[in-house]
Amino acid sequence: MKTKEILKYLEESVAPVKLSDDFCKKFDMYDNSGIIINSGNEVTGALFALDLTKSAIERAVQSGYNLIITHHPAIYGGISKLDLTDNPLSIALAECLKHGISVISMHLNFDAAPNGIDYYLMRGLGGESAVCAANLENGAYGRIYDVAGTSLKDYIKAVGERFGTDRLRVYGAPDKQVSRVASFCGAGCDDHNIAFAVGNGADVFVSSDMKHHEILALTGRGIAVIEMTHYASENYGFNQIYNKIKDGLKVPSDYYTDGSLL
Repeated sequence: MKTKEILKYLEESVAPVKLSDDFCKKFDMYDNSGIIINSGNEVTGALFALDLTKSAIERAVQSGYNLIITHHPAIYGGISKLDLTDNPLSIALAECLKHGISVISMHLNFDAAPNGIDYYLMRGLGGESAVCAANLENGAYGRIYDVAGTSLKDYIKAVGERFGTDRLRVYGAPDKQVSRVASFCGAGCDDHNIAFAVGNGADVFVSSDMKHHEILALTGRGIAVIEMTHYASENYGFNQIYNKIKDGLKVPSDYYTDGSLL
């Protein structure tokens, strides 16, 4: 199989790149999903990894795979130069070219897919069905939903176990009762999503990369905050997607998790 055939399978089984384009157009955002590097070679195997990093490339090389499928775009903005002395992105791109490794990145389209990363964040947090904050024709982002009632202390413990992380920053009384959760994968906290959580009766707000004034805006309204690492909030869902589609890839595959980032 060629890289373009793998991309076609990913689009048909999860979400097309067009969903990312629609997301950007509707909400005035930017993305760079799709084929980032195309070696032109037959695909010997595919490694799924949230980011294009040195360790992920090493795993691909060790496995004999020449395709890496990332969530975060391997190239996000324009590149004006390649510095192979100390720039991690430049070095990673050069290593891919050296080893004939192609790269596909599926970002906002995988976030907003009907069974995408934001959806699986909800499932991991205990939700089943939700009201969505941002709706597209064939996708959505940001959710609020009911969960089994428990204390914030016990809920945090369950979240850490489910997502395999103890790097959770929590704001709220340990005995606060939690039964309604608003969640946004990645860096999903802004004024619009805070208003969405407030207006829909959230007990706790879950996201990552949050700013101090945003945390104050939530806790000041009695909403607890669970701030996950960006990696943990998205790695769970990306792995769920991989497990769902891996048998249809028709090439050997594996999933790489960088535990140091969870």
